[in-house]
Amino acid sequence: MSKSNVIRRIIVHEVKVPAKEGAVNHPSVDHPLHKITVAGQAAWSVQFDALSKVMLELELDSGIVGLGECYRDHAPATIDNIARSLIGQDILTLNRQQLPIGHCREYDGFECAITDAYAKLHDLRVADLLGGPVRDRVKVGAWTGHRTVDEMGPMAQRFAKQGFDNWKLKCGLDDDVVGWCERVAEASPGMTVTLDPNERWERADEARSRIARLAEVGNVLCLEDPIPRWMLAEYAELRKLSPIRIVLHVSLPYIVHGQRVSDAVLALQHRAVDGFNFNGGLAGFAQLDRIAAAANLPCWHGSEVDLGILEAMYVHQAAAAVSCTWPSDIFGRMVREHDLLKQPLRIEPPHVYLPEGPGLGVALDEDAVKAHALDRKVYE
Repeated sequence: MSKSNVIRRIIVHEVKVPAKEGAVNHPSVDHPLHKITVAGQAAWSVQFDALSKVMLELELDSGIVGLGECYRDHAPATIDNIARSLIGQDILTLNRQQLPIGHCREYDGFECAITDAYAKLHDLRVADLLGGPVRDRVKVGAWTGHRTVDEMGPMAQRFAKQGFDNWKLKCGLDDDVVGWCERVAEASPGMTVTLDPNERWERADEARSRIARLAEVGNVLCLEDPIPRWMLAEYAELRKLSPIRIVLHVSLPYIVHGQRVSDAVLALQHRAVDGFNFNGGLAGFAQLDRIAAAANLPCWHGSEVDLGILEAMYVHQAAAAVSCTWPSDIFGRMVREHDLLKQPLRIEPPHVYLPEGPGLGVALDEDAVKAHALDRKVYE
């Protein structure tokens, strides 16, 4: 064992970075967007930027530092146990396809930090460890939460002027999605819309009634998770009847919902989807990409409106994924006050470029981390 490859220190920064004013929802439809329960509170009761995040610095004896970021609403005890278990480990002996960490939401943040350090140790990019990039830039779209009909035209024009040609919107049964899309079509004829009800259209008949009218407008790129995900037979029926593409979101971090890689296989067996939105860590997303690519279906990389370290990881993943051709959800810097990166990702709508340099190719902005810090712990 080479001493230089041993993990000698892990620094855990707990931060809270709010969204920019007006970037998420209109005040009249300001619905919380965190889908998972929080400390016993019901799902959809907490806004995502009210929850803290953890940034990781994993330092080897050689001085190389790997960066990671955990999903929001982490479990402090889990972070503590994982960090303690990794101190003293030789990074070259770790199986990066299955780390010695239990299946949890915190896994991907540590996987990111370990992989960043491993790639830097070998003077490689993270994308090189994933088989190499198939593209040097990744398609991205604009994003907001719930909006009013009157906002749609001006916002579509503003996004189009920035260079975006797709706009993803959250929506529920109360939202006038047909009115939204009509206003977008009028204001920006070349822009497509991705609608994400997050399963909240509840039943196939509610989806059918909206799909028929949306098809007349003609600018919907796809419809993601229109009804509960377990209703794959209904997804298949909607797909048969709908001229609009039907998409399933497979989010491996949604452990509490039981989402797994096999969900993508089941969707294909039911002939239920035209494509996917995939979330996951490095090994998990690569598995999902291979499934979609083998089925000759497209995907995009989802997110939880994250900060810069996770989003840099997403760019490397999407750049190396054959199936990842639809606009990905990499827009944290456009929504939050800061991404905590010293140099932001290069976003030139409608693309984000693969960072240059070894590892993730990004660095933490120490001043920004301090400005948004809630806590800091050191394990060594």
